[in-house]
Amino acid sequence: MRERKRLETLLGNDAELERRTGDIAAYFDLAREGEAVEPDLEREIQNLRDYVEALETRTMLSAETDPLHAIVTVHPGAGGTESQDWAEMLLRMYLRWAEKQGFSAEVNDYQAGEEAGIKSATFTVAGEYAYGLLCGETGVHRLVRISPFDQAKRRHTSFASVYVSPEIDDTIEIDIKPDTLRIDTYRSGGKGGQHVNTTDSAVRITHLPTGIVVACQNERSQHKNKEKAMKMLRSRLYEYELEKKRQVTKKIEDSKLEINFGSQIRSYVLQPYRMVKDLRTRVETGDVDRVLDGDLEIFTRAFLRMRRDGTLAAPAEDDLE
Repeated sequence: MRERKRLETLLGNDAELERRTGDIAAYFDLAREGEAVEPDLEREIQNLRDYVEALETRTMLSAETDPLHAIVTVHPGAGGTESQDWAEMLLRMYLRWAEKQGFSAEVNDYQAGEEAGIKSATFTVAGEYAYGLLCGETGVHRLVRISPFDQAKRRHTSFASVYVSPEIDDTIEIDIKPDTLRIDTYRSGGKGGQHVNTTDSAVRITHLPTGIVVACQNERSQHKNKEKAMKMLRSRLYEYELEKKRQVTKKIEDSKLEINFGSQIRSYVLQPYRMVKDLRTRVETGDVDRVLDGDLEIFTRAFLRMRRDGTLAAPAEDDLE
């Protein structure tokens, strides 16, 4: 059934390309007859260009884990409220991206900041090739802006880290021994009803050999939270093992494991000018609002193209200043 769906998709894409090129040819015929079709023709050509670019993106999603769902974790860096607010802005950006892609997103763990923003958040993006499209977001994201929390209206630089791992289904075996786990329960925080706030339903699981920690608190049942947390742990362990293998063959993957403030992958500048620049692919845009509203297409496509060609490079020193 999976192979049948894949073939039906390929045939559907071919038919759609034929239909769109046929419509454009018809507009050219009308133009030769003297009809004023320039606006419609321009629109159809742009739509075809967007469709072909989307197909090209899919052809670059060939890694084993690319078709899987994605589990995304966002953490603020040093800087208190300012960085926590930036982390929440990133969370909103990815949730809006998932919505635009037609994917479903479920927040598994949300730790609110004292004044604003978040201390951490983990969410699952469910959709075909969600991980392949999001894997390039792993790293440190930098924001430069006039701080809304500074009465002197000074410019601040904030950091937040993003980690993306594939959600592993039951067909891939990850052996986790019970004696390697520490399971803690605690009372859920944030919004919730009386039951959520008065019972220890939240679950935190620590994998002792690797130090990987996952948590889930959005379900009323402790059992369901534990089940989801275990699924998240399996995904993180799978990615952890993949990363160890990649270290041998690709130096670029080292920056994914050590997410520190020297491994920035993208800068979002709101002051004194407006620009978003990816420091690996050198792709940039001045439409910051569009990017923060979830339009990551140009960055996704550039990352996948460079991954395919094996030309990913570490950020230049002047980009990190």
